Order: sequence, then C-alpha cells, then structure tokens
Amino acid sequence: MATVLIVDDDAAMRETLAETIADLGHRPITADGGHAALAIVKRQPVEAVLLDLRMPDLDGLEVLGRLRAISPGRALSIAILTAHAGATNTIEAMRLGAFDHLTKPIGREDLVSLLARMVRTRPSVPSEIGPSDGDDIGEELVGSSGAMREVHKTIGLVADSDATVLLTGETGTGKEVVAGAIHRYGRRVDGPFIAVNCAAIPADLLESELFGHVRGAFTGAIAERRGAFRDADTGTLFLDEIGDMDVAMQAKILRALQERTITPVGGRPVRVDVRIVAATHRDLSERIAGGHFREDLYYRLAVVPIHLPALRDRLADIVPLAEHFLRSAGASQKQLTQQGASRLLAHSWPGNVRELKNAIERAVVLSRGEVIDAADFDFLGEPPPNHAATQDEWTVGDLPSAVARLETQMITRALQETGGNRTEAARRLGIHRQLLYTKAERYGIAIEAPSEDQTTGVGKADACMGVSVKKIN
Repeated sequence: MATVLIVDDDAAMRETLAETIADLGHRPITADGGHAALAIVKRQPVEAVLLDLRMPDLDGLEVLGRLRAISPGRALSIAILTAHAGATNTIEAMRLGAFDHLTKPIGREDLVSLLARMVRTRPSVPSEIGPSDGDDIGEELVGSSGAMREVHKTIGLVADSDATVLLTGETGTGKEVVAGAIHRYGRRVDGPFIAVNCAAIPADLLESELFGHVRGAFTGAIAERRGAFRDADTGTLFLDEIGDMDVAMQAKILRALQERTITPVGGRPVRVDVRIVAATHRDLSERIAGGHFREDLYYRLAVVPIHLPALRDRLADIVPLAEHFLRSAGASQKQLTQQGASRLLAHSWPGNVRELKNAIERAVVLSRGEVIDAADFDFLGEPPPNHAATQDEWTVGDLPSAVARLETQMITRALQETGGNRTEAARRLGIHRQLLYTKAERYGIAIEAPSEDQTTGVGKADACMGVSVKKIN
C-alpha cells in the first residue's frame, strides 16, 4: 500500500480520485492547494503525488519544483493532471522531473496503470537548471493530439541530457521545430543551435561544411573554415536529412559521435562538445538493407528515437495549427469560418504541417474580406467525394455537437477498421477501453456481443472477436 497525495483545488475531483485510490488499496490524502501540499510532504512520507496544474495559490509546476527541492533523496513520484495540456507545460513538467503528464478526466483504468507505474518506479533526479527563459519557447509546437503529447513528453525527458536524438517522419512534419525545442528547453540553451541540411550540400563539400578545413587544404581553400561541429560547440548540431548522406561520410560522422573528435580537412583532430540531433524522412531500415546506410551509425543516432506523425493522423491539431499560422502571418483580424475549418479537415495534407502553413499564408494574401471561407482553399483541389454532403455539418451548431459528430465518425471508423476489436480501436483512438464503451453508448454506436465460437487461449478476450458495428437510429 502506498500513500498517495492528491493536490487539486476542485473538491469534487479530490473526492473522486481519493475514492478510486482507496478502492485500489492505497491510502489517499488530499490537499486543496500547493501550500497545503508542501506542508503535508514536509511532515509525513508520501510515495506518489497527483498534482493539478492550475491552482489559485501556486502553479502546479512551481509546486513540482518545490516538492523536488524538499525531498531530493526520497522516492517521490509526481504526476501532473490538467485539463489545459499544452506543449510548454507538458515539456517543462517532464523536464522538471514529473513522472507523467495526463489530461483530465482520467479514467479508472488509466489511474490503475499510472499508480502501478509510479509506485514501482523510482523517479529520476531532475536537472537543477530552472525553466528556460523566453515566452516564445515551444510556441510553434502547436497541437494537443495524443501523438503530439507523447512527442512533448519525450522532449521534456531528453532536453537536459546529451543523448543523441533521431527524429523520423514524413517531410514537412516539423522535425526542425522539434529539434529547436529540444535545444531551447535543455541545459545547452545558451549555446548555439546549428542546422545543416545534409541533402542540400554536395557530397564533396559536406566534409568541409561539417568538420571545417585549414587554409590551403585544397584548391580554393583560401581561408580557414571552422565547420558546423565547431560552430555548434557547447550547443546543438541538427543534422537534417541524414538518411541521404554518402556512405563514406557516414563513417566519419560515426567516428565523431563515438570519440567526440573531428578532423578538419588538412588539419589535426579537435575535441568538440556538441549535442547531436539528426532527422530523416527516409525509412532507414530499408536504407540499411540496401547498403545505403550504416547500421552501426543508425544505432549511434537512434539512442532516443522520436517519430513525428503525419498531419492527416493529427486531425485534432489541424484547426489550432491553422489559427496559429493566421496569427503568425499577422492576420489576427481574419477569422476562419466553420466551412473553412471543415475544408481543412477534409484535405489529406500530403505536405503535412508545411503544406498547411503555405495554404494559410496563401489564403491570407488572396482573401479580400475579414473571413477565410472554404472557397478560399479551392486551390487545394476537389474535396473527397463524401465531403461535399457533410461539409456544412462538421461544425454547425454548438461546440459539443460538433465534437460529438467528430467522435462518432472516428469511433465508428476505428471499430470498422479493426473488425470490432475494441482494445485495438481504443489504442488507435488514444483512449482507454472503458471510455470507448462510454462514448459508444452515448452516441448510440452498438457493439455486438462476441460470437459463441470465438478462439480460445488468447490473452485478451476481445483480441479476436468477430464484432460488427451498427449505428442505432
């Protein structure tokens, strides 16, 4: 049994969590604010803390920092719970030593899993470096979808380390933005951030670009060049499109990563203190199989792999991103209409976030009025056939109605695509199975019972059920 401290200014939330925690065999204690929580931890042992982010007396991140300060040698796991998850608070929470960062409401199954992990896992010692200065940090990391929240958490966990990070994902998903966030949130923030596009530099010039050269090293070398590795000393070097790098050059990069030493063309070895973040849109496993990428370099790069999802898989982020790009384009007076937002949701976005940004900037320039409507995105091409009949229905009415229509379609599609496998459908949707049941019942989505002759000997009962989905009228 563990003692779990619940810190929340919402009495109903405290009571609900406390009841569930007690049912799970743990001992709950509650605090209605940050000061009360600090006093409790000072006077009695606590193994886990569920901490609200927004409270009237002390901000949750400040409480997190103070709890760490007063219990540096104790195994205290702290999870942040918030209804207002954002890139900045997620990254900072993980960076400051939070065990996890979850959005409210949290279901029973998720709470069971969270407490099981918190109680058995010793929290890592957080960095003593405080939050980075600057209100613009993480500003461009827009998105609250489940996939992007996992990216935010990972950024917070790796920012203060020197571990090499490999970013993968389609072109235009924002890999350089994530690389910049890793740098800005980390302890190397005062050092330089140098980005090199390995695919844009000819192979015979890349060595000099990265490692530098001495004067007279080759024809045309009339002056010494420091190179990107030395320019990024004490900071971060971002090697973009590393999957396109020549194999011979890969061997030199491998040596630089192993020994933290580079050799300028025509010069002597030089020690460097640099953190490497690499990125590629290519499938490196295929490149390795074809002899185009070194397997040993892959393992050196992928110490911490982070995959960035395609925009078409981040439906919840499209409209917030569009509104962000409207503000960035200096068009805060222009408003995106419901029909305009619906048109954006219908597009497949093969160019990902970069294409969306281009589309918004183009619409801003070409639209004469104060609103941006569906017609302003005609350059995107014809919408899918099934979009025309439902375009106006996506966002008509109030927000709860629009959300209900979106959730109904997503849940129905997930269940159909998985053949009625409720566990897999819930995983794809990023929710726990009980929440899937609740929403299906709310929206009248019937899930038929499993057949009598289902296969036996399977670990999860609904892993192979023949389940059909039908909408109740």
